[in-house]
Amino acid sequence: MADAVAVVVEQDGGEAASGNSGLMLGFVAMLAAALAMSISPILVRFADVGPFSSAFWRVCLALPILWLWMRNEERGAGKLRAARFPLATVLAGLAFAGDLLFWHLAIVKTTVANATFFATMAPVWVVVFGWLILKRRPRPAVLAGLAICLLGGTALVERSLSIDPALLLGDAFGVITGVFFGLYFLSVGAAREKSGAARVTFELTLITTVILFVVAIAVEGSPLPGSAYGWGVLLVLAIVSHAGGQGLLSVALGRLSAAFSSLVLFIEAIAAAGFAWLLLDEPVSPLQAVGGLVIIFGIWVARPRGGDGAAR
Repeated sequence: MADAVAVVVEQDGGEAASGNSGLMLGFVAMLAAALAMSISPILVRFADVGPFSSAFWRVCLALPILWLWMRNEERGAGKLRAARFPLATVLAGLAFAGDLLFWHLAIVKTTVANATFFATMAPVWVVVFGWLILKRRPRPAVLAGLAICLLGGTALVERSLSIDPALLLGDAFGVITGVFFGLYFLSVGAAREKSGAARVTFELTLITTVILFVVAIAVEGSPLPGSAYGWGVLLVLAIVSHAGGQGLLSVALGRLSAAFSSLVLFIEAIAAAGFAWLLLDEPVSPLQAVGGLVIIFGIWVARPRGGDGAAR
């Protein structure tokens, strides 16, 4: 795996597109991805199927949209000879399956704010795996931004800092989710070296769908929702959170480093806490609000500069 993902962290925050316009496009895509994915905890709570079944439908229902996107992208860009299922894409599909399995468990076992925060600890694992395994040290600004974001994230979940046996299992699932999501970031970034964003997203989703179908059937039996309302929730989850969120993430990882892109995902924790406040009556305290502002400041500190770009 080291050879497959080494290119992602080859430089100190090396960005994929040359020039400020490429960096800005990547940042906007990453921000939109974080916002699209932030609604997923609420939708999983509203779905009338089990956590594994909702994870399966999230990716399965998105496949037709992703296939059409892939066909359109390759027809327009002349990339019909793009690599099919390279190792990095397979690893991304496996990592995303693990991510969703533990993510959906975390959502139903702890608070939305906790589940989202621990899941967005992916930047820590991106840096750790890149530094210790691939021997690639991130830019000092990224490390500083990560430390600031972690401080803000801690404030965002300050209510759960005390030991609560009722939430510990869900929090642990959230931590495991972050590990898988970190591996996912690195794998997708490497896969984007050989294929366009649409093909990478479609192929990894296909792999994830097969794995989640087997798990859902084995653990929960029939994955079918019991109402039109349930189907509607799952459809929104597939279109917004997966096709939109993961698709935009793949676009961003073709232009930004995995380390910085993963920092932007802390925005997901802020948005998810806001949605939980509005829809699930999980109030946001003043300290949590300050934590959100600190996260935004940390992302600004870690932002890529024009000179950081590196064409792939």
